[in-house]
Amino acid sequence: MYLKKVEGPRAVSLPDGTILSHADLPPADTRRWVASRKLAVVRGVAYGLITRQEAMQTYALSGEEFDAWVTAVSSHGEKALKVTALKTYRQP
Repeated sequence: MYLKKVEGPRAVSLPDGTILSHADLPPADTRRWVASRKLAVVRGVAYGLITRQEAMQTYALSGEEFDAWVTAVSSHGEKALKVTALKTYRQP
């Protein structure tokens, strides 16, 4: 078995005891962003699995869009990342 060389850690432990690895991140060609995929990217950056810049380049995200995801998660949790809940959790 061959392991692909990656910069930084291969996996990180989250506070709830689960392990987040590069395999848990969505594919680079993701077009349909559901809340769980957004959360995986936010957690990957927050816990040092990937850098913010890597996430923005890999997933073609703007800084504003990524920051909105981070703010939504920190303020309201995963539910705020759902597209159907934008009006409910959007900052005035």
